[in-house]
Amino acid sequence: MVQLSEMIRDWLFLYLESSGMPDWTFVAVDFLVRSMVLLVLSVILYFIFKKVLLFSIVRIIKKSKSTYDDFFVSRKVFHRLAHLAPALVIYFFDNSFYEPFPLFFGFIVKASIIYIIVVLFWTFQAFLRALEDIYNTLPFAAERPIRGYMQLVQLLFIIIGILWGISIVFDVQVTRIFAGLGALAAVLLLVFKDTILGFVAGIQLSANKMVKVGDWIEMPTHNADGTVLEITLNTVKVQNWDRTITTIPTYALVSSPFMNWRGMEESGGRRIKRSINIDMQSVTFCTPEMIEKFKKIHHLKEYIESRQKEINEYNREHNVDESVLVNGRRMTNLGVFRKYVENYLLRNPKINKNMTFLVRYLQPTEKGIPLEVYVFSADQRWAFYEGIQADIFDHILAVIPEFGLKVFQLPSGNDLREMGIKSLSDKRQPD
Repeated sequence: MVQLSEMIRDWLFLYLESSGMPDWTFVAVDFLVRSMVLLVLSVILYFIFKKVLLFSIVRIIKKSKSTYDDFFVSRKVFHRLAHLAPALVIYFFDNSFYEPFPLFFGFIVKASIIYIIVVLFWTFQAFLRALEDIYNTLPFAAERPIRGYMQLVQLLFIIIGILWGISIVFDVQVTRIFAGLGALAAVLLLVFKDTILGFVAGIQLSANKMVKVGDWIEMPTHNADGTVLEITLNTVKVQNWDRTITTIPTYALVSSPFMNWRGMEESGGRRIKRSINIDMQSVTFCTPEMIEKFKKIHHLKEYIESRQKEINEYNREHNVDESVLVNGRRMTNLGVFRKYVENYLLRNPKINKNMTFLVRYLQPTEKGIPLEVYVFSADQRWAFYEGIQADIFDHILAVIPEFGLKVFQLPSGNDLREMGIKSLSDKRQPD
């Protein structure tokens, strides 16, 4: 091909000389011919590599039994590597080919090296993504993401590539560049502060299993409350429940407190902790009529019978005068109601009985006696959890009057107005 270009150049020289063309025209044509030969060689080699070798490599990979090599094809590692062919033609070309144009040849050689560096980084980036895809297929990958480490490797490779390119363009040794960077260490630390902090935080998050992709985290200081979408070297992306995206610096998850709900999701239950205030004036001892009524309630029949038998035996053994209510032992409507709520929840299939199970009284306040339900639902999904909780308290609020109890709530304007009208009507009645 080189000899052919020389023959074409000699023929053009004779043709231009016989035509009486000036010398600069021959120089321009000579440069053009050499460049066209180089371009044609580059295109031919690129075509051979991409259409022949690349096609064969991809076909062999797709036929292999291993699935790991498919990730390199999907990330187009070999496709990007094919772009090296034109630059390699230029870089390994004989410098005598551009002997009349040494400055230009030196320029295109440096340009080809820069191009090779760029293509190598581009290919290396795809290679790292393919490795990450392979790693993500492993069972422990979700708990220990490596995206942050991959980004750090990419960053280091970019820095090396930039320094290499600078050394080629300006004919400076890389060691001298590093020596110059040493003087700018403070500036570099300031520029890469977030990257350094993010790298250290990423190691802590991964080693201590503090957070992983898919976790539900809550971080009020950064207005984050949702699912972790991505953990990178510098940021953690959280999709909030309103579908907005919050971006948190990675190091903030180490330096600032946040709540991870993974423990709840893996525990098999989700806590229901809510109370109802009972009006203290409605609490009373159970009368025989009330006890007979309670015996007919499905969730209380066995309890009332055994409890009443126990109370009767105690009062009989201690010769208790039952004509006075304060003597001996008696059941109260509030105690029976608490037992009813407990039995109702024990028979509820949507409650996890293997976790903490409490129906208790809290400290009485000016708003009544809080009766708290402290249990765990068997379904952790948000919508289903809220439905279970709503069904429980719908039922509890509806059955409270059946036990002679009243729910305490602050009077509204309408209540005060009705009380005023009733008081006024009482005053108008004749004595």
